Amino acid sequence: MKVSIITVCLNSEKTIENTIQSVLFQSYKNIEYIVIDGNSTDNTKSILGKYADFISTVVSEPDKGLYDAMNKGLKLATGDVIGILNSDDLYKDLFVVEKVMKQFDEQVDSVYGDIVYVDKNDITRIVRYWHSGLFKRYKMKFGWMPPHPAFFVRRKIYERYGEFNTAFKNSADYELMLRLIYKHRITVVYLSEILVYMREGGQGNASIKNRLRANKEDRLAWSANGLKPPFMLRLLKPLRKLPQFILRMR
Repeated sequence: MKVSIITVCLNSEKTIENTIQSVLFQSYKNIEYIVIDGNSTDNTKSILGKYADFISTVVSEPDKGLYDAMNKGLKLATGDVIGILNSDDLYKDLFVVEKVMKQFDEQVDSVYGDIVYVDKNDITRIVRYWHSGLFKRYKMKFGWMPPHPAFFVRRKIYERYGEFNTAFKNSADYELMLRLIYKHRITVVYLSEILVYMREGGQGNASIKNRLRANKEDRLAWSANGLKPPFMLRLLKPLRKLPQFILRMR
């Protein structure tokens, strides 16, 4: 099977090369790599040009934000399975995609694993460990979700149930997974391994304002899908992050 990996970036000169190399050096070779750049004004385009012969598709043009860029990537993807790796992130090792793809069979719609948050200046220093745990659909009522950078989904699922809802500025990834996993009940497999190193400072965690907006959008995601938002969701979802700091030394 072919897997499409999508990276979106904007002025990512400090990190994009790490991301690119973590994809291109994977042991699994049937990878279509798509990079969507929001018309960067720093050295990002030069770095992308350095790897132009190895990246399947590069688009560099203005977009309407992170999730609009991701949707551009989804429209271009031709793989059986799609994964999204942002320009601040990188795969833990060279065998991540191979291990993920081994989990897919005819009955499996999606696979997810664990991630660790690392210091943005020192990826060897773990700040948080997101241990996803075994999948139980009811846990989404208590604020559970898979980590999006470690979430791989069949392309046909996106075609059937839709792409990112760009009305959500900070929580479109949560809304998407809620829609796919909880509302439409796609099949899910948990791979109990760290798959991604994620640098601190992503869009949803970049400021207190963004965190508060994401928290509000999490509840709206349920209503947008015709679902009753769980009681205390806005409290329970942030509380689920606390053990991640305790587990960071694992």
